[in-house]
Amino acid sequence: MQIAINILHIVFAVSIIIIVLLQSGKQAGLSGSIAGGAETFFGKNKGRTIDALLSRYTAFAAIGFLVTSVVLQLILNSR
Repeated sequence: MQIAINILHIVFAVSIIIIVLLQSGKQAGLSGSIAGGAETFFGKNKGRTIDALLSRYTAFAAIGFLVTSVVLQLILNSR
């Protein structure tokens, strides 16, 4: 049981790293701020963009990482 949770914990940790690196930065210089302003003004489908999808995946991976951390701590304390 502990080995399976350790593997799942490592998978969540690596996925958080990869997903965060795939996300674009909030400020990409002057051109990024101009394009970002146009996107917020004209973008109607903001929930369907790749950044919104990556943000959801990041939240899911972070929650999974937190849960596996707590479970591993409870397993180690019960010994």
